[in-house]
Amino acid sequence: MPKALKSIHPLAWTIIVGTMFGRVVTSMSIPFLAIYLTGTMGVSATQTGFIVAASSLAGVSISFYGGYISDRIGRKKVMLVSVFCWAAVFFGFAASTEVWMFFVFNVLNGLCRSVFEPASRALLSDTTAPEHKLLVFNLRYAAINIGVVFGPILGLQLGSAESTFPFLVAGIVYVMYGFVLVVQFAAHRSALPVPSEAAPPKIREALSVTSRDRIFLPILIGTTFCVLGYGHFSSTLAQYLSLAPGLSNGKELFSYMLAMNAAVVLLVQYPIVKTASRFRPVVPLILGNVFVAISLLMFGLGHSLFLLLAGVFVFTVGEVLMFTMMDMLIDRIAKPEWKGTYFGTIGFNNIGNVVAPIVGGLLLDQFALQSGVAVFAPLALLTACGLPFLWAAHKRLTAKEAADIKSDTAKRNPA
Repeated sequence: MPKALKSIHPLAWTIIVGTMFGRVVTSMSIPFLAIYLTGTMGVSATQTGFIVAASSLAGVSISFYGGYISDRIGRKKVMLVSVFCWAAVFFGFAASTEVWMFFVFNVLNGLCRSVFEPASRALLSDTTAPEHKLLVFNLRYAAINIGVVFGPILGLQLGSAESTFPFLVAGIVYVMYGFVLVVQFAAHRSALPVPSEAAPPKIREALSVTSRDRIFLPILIGTTFCVLGYGHFSSTLAQYLSLAPGLSNGKELFSYMLAMNAAVVLLVQYPIVKTASRFRPVVPLILGNVFVAISLLMFGLGHSLFLLLAGVFVFTVGEVLMFTMMDMLIDRIAKPEWKGTYFGTIGFNNIGNVVAPIVGGLLLDQFALQSGVAVFAPLALLTACGLPFLWAAHKRLTAKEAADIKSDTAKRNPA
């Protein structure tokens, strides 16, 4: 392991560490946006759902283009422009005083995230040897969760549920991240992949490459339902805890549940990844979907602290199963010249994050004061709708790899 860590490129380390600090400041601000809007500004749960969903909707509309553009003009330009624009968005959040302003800046937040992240993940792939890619992608995922361990607690201390000050801190951190990237890109020019000099393919051609992929397409559809289930943790559950009768400390409880979620990820990630790496990469997605659906039922079944925390644990195991192998799976499917496009296209699964707060908000307005089961049981069922698509992808990947092995054997041993 130490030898493998030493082999990681400085640009990859910059992205991993930058991701950690970025998630600290975003998780102390963005997850509390729903609580701030409903609790401090008096916005309805349904309206809040639409505002929260705006970020994911904007991300879905642009994520493909972010990855596609990074394949065409280079990771450096895309990452630098988007990271400084992202910082400006957080400053905009900090200055917002009207509901429409939060809507606008949340749209811009989704745009920036969906341009920056596919390019950064593609750069991780570009600068990492094949035998170390699983390690690097999981270090990035661990960095995300280290950030989320501390972010919600800091947000609670800084009054994220009643103030926009944490957004100011987030903007400053992203400005610093941008300047570090400027320095690192200048120091490691030779490591950057050279953008293709060939005539850029049309958007229609790029879309066709992914839509014709018989393994990728059901993965995209199936993970959309996975993301839908995952999205309820930071939107529907957050609002439910602040609205449900019998929970007077819902805001504080949610911040600790966020921190517990990230802490459990760090605790179980290594053994789960070690075990999951023995299976075909779609199998963890299937199991993760099941765990997240079960956890949503647990959130709706009771108000006891034990049951809620047990639900967080089950949810977190499902989250790790769903997302630790995702980047490796996309890297494995995509051709080298289309990696940015594939990493961008998988962002369409954020349609789940668009639907989650809207459906959750509608259910909360109708049933939050009456029955938690009436809120979360439909959400669990909707999440499980991804299982048939993931199973189809698993069968197709198994058949393809068997055919590839047979073909290689025939080439090595011609008749």
